Amino acid sequence: MIKNAKFIFSTLLLGALKIYAQTGYIKGTVKDQATQETLPGAIVSIDSKTGVSTDIEGNYMLAAPAGSYTLECRVVGYTNSKMPVTIASGDTLKLDILLKNANQLLNEVVVSAGRFEQKLSDVTVSMEVIKPALIENKNTTSLDIIMNQVPGVIVSDGQASIRGGSGYSYGAGSRVLMLVDEMPMISADAGDIKWNYIPLENMEQVEVIKGAASAMFGSSALNGVINMRTAYAKDKPMTSVTSFFGSYDAPRRSSLKWWRGSSQNQSGINFSHAEKIGRFDLVLGGHMYNDEGYRYLETEKRQRFNANIRYNFKKARGLVMGVNTNMMNTRGGLFFLWQNADSAYIPQGYTIQRYNNQRFNIDPYINYFFKSGGKISLRTRYFLTNNTNDTHQGSRAELYYSELQYQKRFRKEFTITAGAVYMEQVVIADSLYGKHSGRNIAGYVQLDKKFGKLTASVGLRGEYYRVDTAYTRGYINSKINNLPFQPVFRAGLNYHALEYTFIRASFGQGYRFPSIAEKFVNTSVGSSLKIYPNSALQPERGWSAEVGIKQGFGIGGFKGFLDVAGFWTEYTNMVEFVFDIYGPKTGLFYLDKNYAGFKSQNVGHGTINGLDVTLTGTGKIGPVNVSLLAGYTYMNPINPNYNPAKDTLGLPGLKVLKYRNRHLFKNDIQLDYKKFSLGFSTRYYSPIENIDRRFTQSVLHEYNTPDVNWDNAPSTYILPGLKEYRAAHTKGDWIHDLRMSCQVTKIVKVSFIVNNVFNAEYTLRPGDVRPPRMFIGQLNFRF
Repeated sequence: MIKNAKFIFSTLLLGALKIYAQTGYIKGTVKDQATQETLPGAIVSIDSKTGVSTDIEGNYMLAAPAGSYTLECRVVGYTNSKMPVTIASGDTLKLDILLKNANQLLNEVVVSAGRFEQKLSDVTVSMEVIKPALIENKNTTSLDIIMNQVPGVIVSDGQASIRGGSGYSYGAGSRVLMLVDEMPMISADAGDIKWNYIPLENMEQVEVIKGAASAMFGSSALNGVINMRTAYAKDKPMTSVTSFFGSYDAPRRSSLKWWRGSSQNQSGINFSHAEKIGRFDLVLGGHMYNDEGYRYLETEKRQRFNANIRYNFKKARGLVMGVNTNMMNTRGGLFFLWQNADSAYIPQGYTIQRYNNQRFNIDPYINYFFKSGGKISLRTRYFLTNNTNDTHQGSRAELYYSELQYQKRFRKEFTITAGAVYMEQVVIADSLYGKHSGRNIAGYVQLDKKFGKLTASVGLRGEYYRVDTAYTRGYINSKINNLPFQPVFRAGLNYHALEYTFIRASFGQGYRFPSIAEKFVNTSVGSSLKIYPNSALQPERGWSAEVGIKQGFGIGGFKGFLDVAGFWTEYTNMVEFVFDIYGPKTGLFYLDKNYAGFKSQNVGHGTINGLDVTLTGTGKIGPVNVSLLAGYTYMNPINPNYNPAKDTLGLPGLKVLKYRNRHLFKNDIQLDYKKFSLGFSTRYYSPIENIDRRFTQSVLHEYNTPDVNWDNAPSTYILPGLKEYRAAHTKGDWIHDLRMSCQVTKIVKVSFIVNNVFNAEYTLRPGDVRPPRMFIGQLNFRF
């Protein structure tokens, strides 16, 4: 038996050595041909069969029997590479692969649509991409400013709306979800977006999804998603410092100018540094800003610092750990409504709320990349908002977020993404909200597959939300309801019809649970207006669908695409911010403006349909390099169940949803010639047709009580002069910006920017006239 065992062992050993002798290896690094940056996540395969994914440093290693093969390498956004290779027995072939960047025309890379890298032309939904160059060229100091340059998007007083999906809400709730690195960046108490907190100095790109995206991102993604991807260090260190100084010009109407002297000023500085130190990736950024304000008492000072730190393990290849953080202090004055139309830059009562706020988040995470191409990640976030003010109604809100996600990219372009989310909210605001807590638990799965020229995507999510004792009661239809969670579904198709023609269709459901602020806020704004609580506020649901076509084109060296989409959105149990008189309905008590205010209410059904057209491109026309982003959006936002006898909150006889524009036009063009650049931006907003009727109506109009002494009655208009102001502004508003720059050296660039070139006077909501013309000088150092 011992002899037999030795014989068997010797036979197996010789067989293994023979197999080893017949096996060869090929290894190397995949890099960008132009920049020599390594490319993690590239798929390297032999004869389209055996394949591996490059690690975080772009390295790969393959084993195969001796012989001749075709080595193929592919990564999203780059031209595929194929080359013949011969592998000898027992040898290791060293072969680095250089890929050509294909990020022109329709090969822009995005991640938000499916949570993995894919070409913009392959996604099944409408998306827009904003690059850091546009942010810098326009001297953007807060993300909401540049969002107003994106086709189909409008941000009014901090409230984002995509294709008319949202109206007006003051500092509470949002149907558009703000993400930073695919994790929610909304406050735990108000559920709103802190636009000036987003670290623009550390930005890779901003991706905007138009339409319901709750299936992948949960509550608050009812109307769309804005995802800012932060930057990571490249192989070459990079430092950028930008300083600027600006002055507000006098308004066109002399009655609006309240300040003495020539102008009010604005100044600031941004910096960022990215570098690889051994196996560490380090990115640092900062921002300082001081605005004297164009409105009386409304000032702002802020300081922000952020850092991204990532470590790539050597012995445990594929393992990456990191932490991102951002912190900011801001203080100033908060303007809400004008004193009257002739003093539109003066706050009501000549008083303003003074605030001092702190924001802080820290995001530890861990990723593991499998050699076979899969990835598992655990991402967490702690987000603190601490608000104090001179009305003694401060708040402290903490958000704890964690997400476990698994993703696998199989052969034949099939990707599965699955994950689980756990989030908690803790709010302490004794005189503003009280003490409250919330909890969100969700699970999701999405499948993406290419069938030749057809790309298909389908996703499903289960969402459970709880605030205090109110919790999710899932609804599908009248027979299937009161579920312990809310199911949310999405599906989409994209067909590559011709070389540069892509036809898509998508459907997505949305769901939003009311924020703590919407349900429990109890405060005053300005000298008299109140914001009332509504603890009975219910979740809102909806869906959006679209059919679109993306057509690529080329004119000489200029290449771009035209995107046309028809969309339809439906909301049920819709939440709107409603202005009314919430006090007694008789006598002088009713006329007292102390009873005037806002309250979040479920107002019923809403339908928005329309057309969205976008034109983008880049390239040379003759010796001039041209970059273009333009778009037109038509929206028809209505209440399909409008009843003039019951629906009396808006202006009489109008079934149009409140605070929406029917027409939006956006355009930005940049011309670069040698060291010189010239840019021009345009925005058009059609008039808002419907608003809360109380803003334009005297309360005496409806409640003419006989026993009231009208001589002693207080002022009966909440916004004096608004009715006449709206009558004088019926054609909409055109706003134009101009910029010029010179690249003095490889390091130094000088720019001059004029915002609102023609000094137009315009509003995006009642009682809020926007800034006059502004002149800005900018100095940028990059090395």
